[in-house]
Amino acid sequence: MTGLAERRRRRAAGRPPAILAVVATPPVPRPRTDPPVIGGILLVAAMAVVMWIVEIADQIDDGRLERHGIVPRSGDGLEGIAFAPFLHAGWGHLIGNTLPFLVLGAAIALSGAARVAAVTLVVAVVGGLGTWLVAPANTIHIGASGIVFGYAAYLMARGFFSRSLAQIAVGLAVVAIWGTTLLNGLAPADGISWQGHVFGAVGGVVAAWLFERRSRASAVRRQTARAPAGM
Repeated sequence: MTGLAERRRRRAAGRPPAILAVVATPPVPRPRTDPPVIGGILLVAAMAVVMWIVEIADQIDDGRLERHGIVPRSGDGLEGIAFAPFLHAGWGHLIGNTLPFLVLGAAIALSGAARVAAVTLVVAVVGGLGTWLVAPANTIHIGASGIVFGYAAYLMARGFFSRSLAQIAVGLAVVAIWGTTLLNGLAPADGISWQGHVFGAVGGVVAAWLFERRSRASAVRRQTARAPAGM
C-alpha cells in the first residue's frame, strides 16, 4: 500500500497546476430616476409659471412693470434683455405666447435641461441685443415671442446642421404647424416687436450652429479616446 501511495503522489506531483477561469460580472447600471428630459420640461414649465406670476403682479401694479422691457439704445433699457421675455402687455399677449413656448420648449427639452437653458440664454441675448440696437427709439419691447421665434428657428436649423433625420422631421413639423404664423411675425407691423422676432430667430440659428458644432467636436474626441494606440 505504501508503494502504491508513493507512485500516486509522484504522478500527482508531475501534473501541471489546474487553471481556474475567473469570469468578471459586468456592473448592473442603475436606473436613472431623474432623466434629463424631465428636468428640461420642468425648466420650461417653470419659466412659463414665472411669466404668469409676473403678469399677475403687473396687473396689480397697473402695468408699471412693463417699463422694464427693452428700450432701444438706452442704458437703462439693457436690463430688458433679461426681463422682457417675462413681461407681457395683458392676458391676451401672454396666452398667445404660452402655448407655443411650452410646445417648442418641450421639444428642446428632449435634449435635457442644460440644452433648454443654453438655447434660451443665446436666444435672449442675441434677440435682446439686436432689438436694442435696431428697434425705434423711445419704444418698449416686451414679451416671450422673441424666445418663441428663437426656439422655432433652433428646431428648424438644428436638423440642417446635424443631418439627423429625427431632428429634420421635428423642424419640418414646426414649419407645418407654425410656418405661416412665423412668417407673419417677421413682417414689419405697427404695435408688434418684429425686430424681437427677427433677432430672436437669428439667435435660434446661432444656438443651433453653436451646439451642434460642439456636439460634433465632443463625438470626435470620444472616438479618438476609444481608438487603440497606434491606430
